[in-house]
Amino acid sequence: MKHSNIALFVAHQGCPHQCSFCNQKTISGKLETATPQEVIEAAEIAKRSLGENSSGAEISFFGGSFTAIERDYMISLLKAAYPYIKDGTFKGIRASTRPDAINEEILSILKEYGVTALELGAQSMNDEVLKKNMRGHTAKQVEEASEMIKSFSIELGLQMMTGLYGDDDEGAVRTAEKIIEIKPSTVRIYPTVVLENTFLARLYKEGKYKPQTLDEAVFLCSRLLKMFEQSNINVIRLGLHSGGNVEEGYLAGAYHPAFRELCESKIYYENAKAYIEKNDISEGQHIIYVCPKGISAMTGQHRQNIEALKSEGFDCKIKSDSCLKKYEVVIQ
Repeated sequence: MKHSNIALFVAHQGCPHQCSFCNQKTISGKLETATPQEVIEAAEIAKRSLGENSSGAEISFFGGSFTAIERDYMISLLKAAYPYIKDGTFKGIRASTRPDAINEEILSILKEYGVTALELGAQSMNDEVLKKNMRGHTAKQVEEASEMIKSFSIELGLQMMTGLYGDDDEGAVRTAEKIIEIKPSTVRIYPTVVLENTFLARLYKEGKYKPQTLDEAVFLCSRLLKMFEQSNINVIRLGLHSGGNVEEGYLAGAYHPAFRELCESKIYYENAKAYIEKNDISEGQHIIYVCPKGISAMTGQHRQNIEALKSEGFDCKIKSDSCLKKYEVVIQ
C-alpha cells in the first residue's frame, strides 16, 4: 500500500535554538502554524482524495520541535488527529522533534493519542559539529532519546545532514555509521543548503564557510544511501524538498529538486561500470537490465549515464527485468 503524508507545519514553535542553517519560513514556505481546525480540514480533504488508500497515510507534524511546543497546544493538535487514527481512516501520526525534547512523560502522551512514528533531528553524531552549528544537544542525547522511543514501540526515524559547518565527508560517514548502530526504521539525509537570514549565510558571505557543491553532495550522499540500504534502513527522503520559498531564499549549497534521482543514478552508473569490469565486457552494443523502477535512474538525467557509457565505447539500451533487485545491474 502506497504511503503518503498529510503534512501539517508547526512553524518554528517549540524550538529553543536557532541552528546555524535554519530559516523555517524559507524551508516550509510559511510562518503561521497549524491549528486543530486545520488538522481536521486537512484530514477530511485527504480522506476524500485518498479514498480506500487512506489507511496507508499518516498525519504528519513537521517544521518545528513538536514535543517542545506548549503542552496544551500539542495535545489539542493530537486530539484533532486522533479520531482518524482510532477509526482506522489513517495509519498513524508522525512528528519530528529534537533529541533533548523527549522523555517518558511526553512519550506516554504521544502513545495515548496515536503517535506511531517519531523523527529526531540528529544532524550529526559529532559533538563538536553540533556545537559549531548551535544545535543545543549532544550525540549522547540522540542515542538516549532513540532508545526511549523504541522502548515505547514507536517507530524511530533519524535525520542527518551533510556539509555542515565544521564537518567533512568522513565525518558524515561516521555519523551514518553511528546512526546505523542505533537501528532506526527510517532516515532522512539533507545536504546543507545556505539560506538567507541564517548564521551560515553570514559565514558564507564572510568567506568562513564553504558549502558542498552539488556534485560533491551527490558523491557523498550516494555513498550514504548505499550504506543505509545495505543495513535495511529505509531512506525516506534525500535532499531538501522543493516548494515553499526554498528557491527564493537559496544562496549556496547542494540543492536540486530531484536530488535523490541524481544519487540513485550515480549508484546505477557505478554498478554498471563495476559489472563491465568484473565480467570483462568488451566495447560495443549492449543491453543493461535493471528492475522496472530503476530504468530512469540507470538512464540518468538528460541520458547522462547512457552518454557517459557511450563515450567509453559502450552503446547501451536499458530494459527492465522484474527479477532484479534495486540497484542490481546485468549487462548482455
